Amino acid sequence: MEVIKNLHSYMAYVVLAVLVFAVVNALLGWLGKKDFTMHKDLRISLFALILSHIQLLVGLLLYFVSANGLKAIQTLGMGGLNAPARLLALEHPFINIIALALITIGWSRHKKFMESDKKFKTISIFYGLGLLLILSRIPWSQWFN
Repeated sequence: MEVIKNLHSYMAYVVLAVLVFAVVNALLGWLGKKDFTMHKDLRISLFALILSHIQLLVGLLLYFVSANGLKAIQTLGMGGLNAPARLLALEHPFINIIALALITIGWSRHKKFMESDKKFKTISIFYGLGLLLILSRIPWSQWFN
């Protein structure tokens, strides 16, 4: 279980960096009126999508084997969770699932457009919203300890 927790924690740095890179790339492409290229822009967005989904799978595995996930809810009940426990057992997984849904929607929608500005705009908005949600529910106090 400690291996899964460490994998989830350390991989989060990589996922956040790639997501930030994908959002910044899409914003620069959109605002700079650049052409959306398969070689660069598609790969950056796809890499962010894939890494985010792998991180979600590792996180879900951790949720079901960790004492801080589902077991905390089963043991203490929803009313028995304090704020840090509620963040780990409920808010972090729930919000991150929504964030990944937004990122996935952004990936799917961008493929429907032929125009570069619409592709970049879609990725900027959906990946950006997903990134903001992820950042809002990282257990920062536990992450840096």
